[in-house]
Amino acid sequence: MTVLPTQQLVDHLFRHESGKMVAVLTRIFGMHNLEMVEDVVQESFLKAMQFWKFDNMPDNPAAWLMQTARNKAIDIIRREQYFHKYSAELSGQLLADTEATVGQFFSEAEISDSQLRLIFACCHPQLKEEDQVALTLKTVSGFGPSEIARALVTTESTIQKRLYRAKEYIREHQLQMEIPAGYELNKRLETVYVVLYLLFNEGYNSLKADELIRKDVCAEAMRLCLLLTESKAGNKPATFALLSLMCLQASRFDSRLDEDNTIVLLEKQDRSKWDMRLIQLGYKYLNFSSSGDTLSIYHIESAIAAEHCMAATYEETNWKRMLQLYDMLLLQKPAPVVKLNRAVVLMQTGEVNAAIDMVWKIEEIEKLLASQHIYSAVLGEMYKQKGNFTEAQKLFRQSLQLVTSLPEKKLLETKIAACISRLK
Repeated sequence: MTVLPTQQLVDHLFRHESGKMVAVLTRIFGMHNLEMVEDVVQESFLKAMQFWKFDNMPDNPAAWLMQTARNKAIDIIRREQYFHKYSAELSGQLLADTEATVGQFFSEAEISDSQLRLIFACCHPQLKEEDQVALTLKTVSGFGPSEIARALVTTESTIQKRLYRAKEYIREHQLQMEIPAGYELNKRLETVYVVLYLLFNEGYNSLKADELIRKDVCAEAMRLCLLLTESKAGNKPATFALLSLMCLQASRFDSRLDEDNTIVLLEKQDRSKWDMRLIQLGYKYLNFSSSGDTLSIYHIESAIAAEHCMAATYEETNWKRMLQLYDMLLLQKPAPVVKLNRAVVLMQTGEVNAAIDMVWKIEEIEKLLASQHIYSAVLGEMYKQKGNFTEAQKLFRQSLQLVTSLPEKKLLETKIAACISRLK
């Protein structure tokens, strides 16, 4: 078994355990005490770093962290001498039962329930949507402000402002950790889906310079989505469709990069490396999502991912069916990136000129070309397919100036070299 260095182990556990700890402690201390909760979690991890580095590694580090957080919570409550300043659930409890009362929240079932409550609380409709997303990524999944900024394509200072604004609103209006019902539940679920979708995409196409795929981030999104499917509140067709999409996308992890960390494009991927277990799970959850009479964007995106998985080879992909699915998706989600992806499918059907025209007709395309590398990279590939290597090279260089991922830089440099070779 590989033994991780203390710092590496603590970083790994922070990603996987901090969200659980924040959820349980917030259930105990209330949403209005989020700052204090985050301090308790930070103290627990600092204590772990100090204690473990002297060969005091516990058999179960995650349980050790939870116990440390539990003990700290008990100490705080006993020191304050009363419960009423904390969560509504604890306000009627006797101080003499502090240890038993706090301890009950640390069972596996209660930890899961606390995480669900925290997800729904962070997605409260009284908070601005951009604040909901930032707060959920911070509190539920342990993202730092810089990571959230990359995921949401904004600045770290903007994220800091959103987090501060959200916490201030929670404190001033005393928002509670609760799962809504009826119409409010369905409305809140939409925001939860957006957050989980963003979380998975950050891992699948990471903007981290040295890591194209962040499997731990994708796994966290899938874990939270699975948690949602297992709850009465989240057991909905759209939830299953979203989980299906994640499984189908994650199935291709091992084929997306080669041994020297170079991107392998879809048409050249070794499909024998695709994870059939995840593909089968994706199909299963897609079938589960077929109940009801609502077609969500996640149903359509999962169907698109399934089309890729069903094709034995790249050449056998049913591009006409893909085009139909993208037309359906555009009706519900007319976003620039969806139009870009539809143009790619159009190119695969042989309509290169029509694909190029479609990209140039995307709203504010000049701004997108100047700010997001994917647009110039895709458009460059289209001009390359058309045989216009001068324009293709120009667009690839533009994309290279914007990209942060080292594997993507290597891919673009290879494309530029190929264009130069053809121009000689």
